[in-house]
Amino acid sequence: MYPIALTTPMAQDLTDHGFESLSTPADVEQVFDNQQGTALLVVNSVCGCAAAMARPGAKRSLASEKRPEKLYTVFAGVDVEATAKAREFLLPYPPSSPSIALFKDGKLVHFLERRHIEGRPAEAIAANLQAAYEQFC
Repeated sequence: MYPIALTTPMAQDLTDHGFESLSTPADVEQVFDNQQGTALLVVNSVCGCAAAMARPGAKRSLASEKRPEKLYTVFAGVDVEATAKAREFLLPYPPSSPSIALFKDGKLVHFLERRHIEGRPAEAIAANLQAAYEQFC
């Protein structure tokens, strides 16, 4: 678990832009057990690729006519149990942080693992997500 003073600004980077933080397994279950419409889930992290690529890319992707109806985030290494529960909804993909998932009517329809994020500019992440929004939102 990381110190809260370190991770709070990283979490706020998303919550200040409309992402709802899911901090308990019950929060995750409530959202994803009967999810309708479209939802974006960002598995946040303290790593540099989350700061430079994943979070900025996710935020930039929302400057699109089509976008997810709901925005959520869990923080790996902070909300450990909530992240573990969220990862159940990301199967068959292995745990990956950061990562970004798009759901439609409770089904995972698009997923960016860390390997799809690391080393790519935020603009490329945003463009990838916007293409998924065009298809699913």
